Amino acid sequence: MNKDDLRRAAELLWRVRREERRIEHLPPELRPATLDQGYDIQDAMVAVAGQPVYGWKIAATSAAGQKHIGVTAPLSGRLFRDFVLPDGARRPAQNMHMRVAEAEFAFRMARTLPARARDYTIDEVCDAVAAMHLAIELPDARFRVFDTIGAPAIAADDAFADWFVIGKEVPNWRAIDLPEHPVRGLRNGAVAAEGKGANVLGDPRLALAWIANHLARRNTPLEAGHVVTTGTCVKPVEIGAGDTVVADFGALGAVTVGFD
Repeated sequence: MNKDDLRRAAELLWRVRREERRIEHLPPELRPATLDQGYDIQDAMVAVAGQPVYGWKIAATSAAGQKHIGVTAPLSGRLFRDFVLPDGARRPAQNMHMRVAEAEFAFRMARTLPARARDYTIDEVCDAVAAMHLAIELPDARFRVFDTIGAPAIAADDAFADWFVIGKEVPNWRAIDLPEHPVRGLRNGAVAAEGKGANVLGDPRLALAWIANHLARRNTPLEAGHVVTTGTCVKPVEIGAGDTVVADFGALGAVTVGFD
């Protein structure tokens, strides 16, 4: 794919995203044949979007999540500023396609981790973190059938990034046993899913290190100020119009989002 093809694919996917509709496939000449081409389309989306990148998401950080969308490894996507919501926000449910909410740990970077040949260690990545937040991700796909399109198309579709709800900052997060920390997803006050931090690649900090090194291999820095949401700790909570979802992190607090 040449640069014009990449931009045309990015423009189509971004337009579909802004219009909250679905397509069957990208046109044949715009379909990424490799994972690198998928990420190249995602890179081209930054210029098309006309808004700052707020941070990053990691998709498919569990075996169940990978099986659900037909991939064998995590994938990265960008969070865009105009798609970030505060705790307690409400969204229309009508045009959501996946209709799920995910309870996640998110990290805000204090300083930039530039691209380099040598992998970053977990300690190096965590030392560059300013704060940890509680969060809810509302992923969505621009493809009508999204679980069989393959990793290149998912990467092109921003790894199904869509809306993101940022919650409170967690004090003294470095002392918390994140893998064993319990997390629940509540729908309308009833427990819909239960899990823990270990459901995210074994440890949300491992996921954070994964994306730092993944971006470095693509010659992309993980920038100061960016927020990385590391993947769902529970089975995604299915939602519909009128529902309220709470991501309950126990003693750490909770994040809420409602659907009209």
